[in-house]
Amino acid sequence: MHKRHLPEKICRGCNRPFSWRRKWARCWDEVVYCSERCRRNRKHPVDKSS
Repeated sequence: MHKRHLPEKICRGCNRPFSWRRKWARCWDEVVYCSERCRRNRKHPVDKSS
């Protein structure tokens, strides 16, 4: 399979496209960040109820 035929998504952290990876084969629907760095730097919603 050629890389150009792999599915792509847009990373929620950096807004860049990233391609499917073999390690994501079972959980591709849940993947939203391109890397661990983007996942760690995600914006957390502020809880103002307290």
